[in-house]
Amino acid sequence: GASCFHDHSIVSIMTISEFVSENAVPLTIAAAGVSLAGVYALRSRDGMRSVPRATDLGGGGGKAIKEGEVEGHWNAYDNYFTQADGAVQSGDKTKAPTFVNTFYNLVTDIYEWGWGQSFHFSPPVKAKSHKAAEEMHEHYISDCAGLKKGMKALDIGCGVGGPMRVIARHSGANVTGITINDYQVQRCRSHNKRAGLDKQCEVVQGNFLEMPFEDNSFDGCYAVEATCHAPAIKEVYKEAYRVLKPGGYFATYEWVTTPMFDKNNKRHVEIIEGINHGNALPDMRTYTDVEEAAKEVGFKVLRTADLALKPHPGYTTHGNWYDRIKIGKAEYNRNDVVVRILQFLGVAPKGTKEVHRMLVDVTYDLSAGGETGIFTPMHLVVCQKPLK
Repeated sequence: GASCFHDHSIVSIMTISEFVSENAVPLTIAAAGVSLAGVYALRSRDGMRSVPRATDLGGGGGKAIKEGEVEGHWNAYDNYFTQADGAVQSGDKTKAPTFVNTFYNLVTDIYEWGWGQSFHFSPPVKAKSHKAAEEMHEHYISDCAGLKKGMKALDIGCGVGGPMRVIARHSGANVTGITINDYQVQRCRSHNKRAGLDKQCEVVQGNFLEMPFEDNSFDGCYAVEATCHAPAIKEVYKEAYRVLKPGGYFATYEWVTTPMFDKNNKRHVEIIEGINHGNALPDMRTYTDVEEAAKEVGFKVLRTADLALKPHPGYTTHGNWYDRIKIGKAEYNRNDVVVRILQFLGVAPKGTKEVHRMLVDVTYDLSAGGETGIFTPMHLVVCQKPLK
């Protein structure tokens, strides 16, 4: 798996991580391989680490969830997102925002540590690193949203701001992000300051179903694999339409089922339910659902495309978007043992192994979704708000 070591951030290594390092046991968490180490990263002046450490995994080192409460939050999340007929078992999708917040309290540090600051997939590009391909994917959505220097842009569901910072540098736009999770707000502001972009990038805590912005206040909007968490996709698009200036563009990468999905195929349904449970999705939309929702709220849909099948023009892809998360079961099993050791020794809080197990399981579902062609995390929709 890929390593998430950052040499400049390592100050000291815990005894357990020395043991793991000596025995060459990698830890793959959150749909990416990571080299397991109890990393004590350098702190910035705001007290936030540039990279989370092993003891933070499962709840932000007490900043997202109090250490003794991780297990309870995991149990509540697991119960709510258990699937029945392709959606949350209770049928009550209105509670999704609350449990999406719980999800990101549980996994934000794991995602950052194992994947990076951009919580999304991207098409692999020939002769380019994962990071470079990831940034090209972000540049592309920025261009689709028509962002240029001096514009005011909105990142809907910004996470810890990886795409925001790349897009701000690429376009020159002033970017405001919104995330429901307060811990991500803290992480994002810390990263923005560390990157020297705190004057160009800002983040607010809020629900993207009810955004705290005035009508017609942004020149362009985008969402990177974020609106999939919404109970109803139409409500997100309605808000994007409201805050966008007339003539402005909204571009989004959506998680959807493709024309190859068969709702009567038991295996297809199992794969999608696994993806939903492991990623805090109340259900999975079809590619037509998102396109129709955009039209219904008033957008003019300019372009749609599954970038997993037809990637961005101008460069050659090499492999598949899900190749990055594919890894052998033997390695996952070794990783599982390491996580159990960390929890047993009290290095990681109770509940961490369950979160890890979920994130391991969902890599299989995501890969299966890609391999069967029934799922894509990068269905592009480009819309424009009419001038009148």
